[in-house]
Amino acid sequence: MRFLFKTDYEDDIRLFPHSGYVVSYGVLLAALLIAPYVLSSYLMSQLVFVCIYATVGVALLILTGFTGQASLGHAAFLAIGAYTAAYLQKYNVPFPVYFLAAGALTGLIGAMVGFPALRLQGIYLVIATISFAFIVEEILARWESVTNGNEGMRVKALSLLGVAVSRDSPTFYFLCLAVLVLTIVGTLNLLRSPTGRAFVAIRDSETAARSMGVNVALYKVKSFAISAAITGFAGVLFAHKLSFISPEMFTLQLSIEFIIVILIGGTFSLHGAVLGAIFIVMIDPFLTYLKDDMPGIIAGIAATFGAGTQSAANVHSKVAAFASLNGLKGAIYGIIIVLFVLFEPLGLYGRWLKIKLFFQLFPLYKRATFKRQKIYVKSERNR
Repeated sequence: MRFLFKTDYEDDIRLFPHSGYVVSYGVLLAALLIAPYVLSSYLMSQLVFVCIYATVGVALLILTGFTGQASLGHAAFLAIGAYTAAYLQKYNVPFPVYFLAAGALTGLIGAMVGFPALRLQGIYLVIATISFAFIVEEILARWESVTNGNEGMRVKALSLLGVAVSRDSPTFYFLCLAVLVLTIVGTLNLLRSPTGRAFVAIRDSETAARSMGVNVALYKVKSFAISAAITGFAGVLFAHKLSFISPEMFTLQLSIEFIIVILIGGTFSLHGAVLGAIFIVMIDPFLTYLKDDMPGIIAGIAATFGAGTQSAANVHSKVAAFASLNGLKGAIYGIIIVLFVLFEPLGLYGRWLKIKLFFQLFPLYKRATFKRQKIYVKSERNR
């Protein structure tokens, strides 16, 4: 058990609080580096999606978790990054150029979205970002000269130093991992800077932030721009991984998945973005298992407990029909959101912190340790 006593400002902004973090993160990074050589191609494909979703999760955390600005339009930013890469690739633009161009364009559009959203808060800001997502989806479907409309666009394998990189190759996985690591490290440094502290101040209380001299409007726009730019970078990788993009791939459900990433992982933790991405990526394999294997297992259990052949077959058909329902994935998302909001608002990372603290303080641990006291001035109670 280790307790840290901070004695100066440098202790408060240190990237690694103590040497144990260096060792644990080093071991994790080493495991991720050797993963392509010990895991199957399917698991590696899932890890690539984890890296992409976690990158978007970190971007959304900057806007929602650390600045307090809600958004259900990040699928649109992902689409802008993906389509920018696909369009510039047709003109043989090198990968580093269109990768940076996608982030810059998406960040610029994010800033443009941030300006009209300055007067909106809460549910009204959510509605505004949903409207933006619908507008982008409609533009992608109608602007056929650029996006090919609903026919979609093929995305060729990216080229690094003149060498084609397959979407299933270890090199592409390392590229996605590098983008994720750089995004996390960059975000950590951002949060240690005056800009990051201004973001957190705005999230906790706009009135208090203004009283300390924070330009709330400027930093809100910055938050939108940075979050959108990082999502644009992830969109380039997303397009290359799928090798085909179309407007119906960037729907409201995808934006909800990104919200679930940070909600499940933890709204105020970068670790939570990774944990939430792992959870979301596991949903589709779970649904496949539920549809392909679970009916036979349940039918076998029914037969073991004395059910006849016909009864077991009926059980199999009913379970298979339930597992194949069109809205099952959305229903699972809804149940997950409700359960986490009710029972674990801090997400998976919050649960891990509680478990760790329990063993550190046992038998003196108190359940109220993580309850956040909400104290508002009168002017903010109805805000």
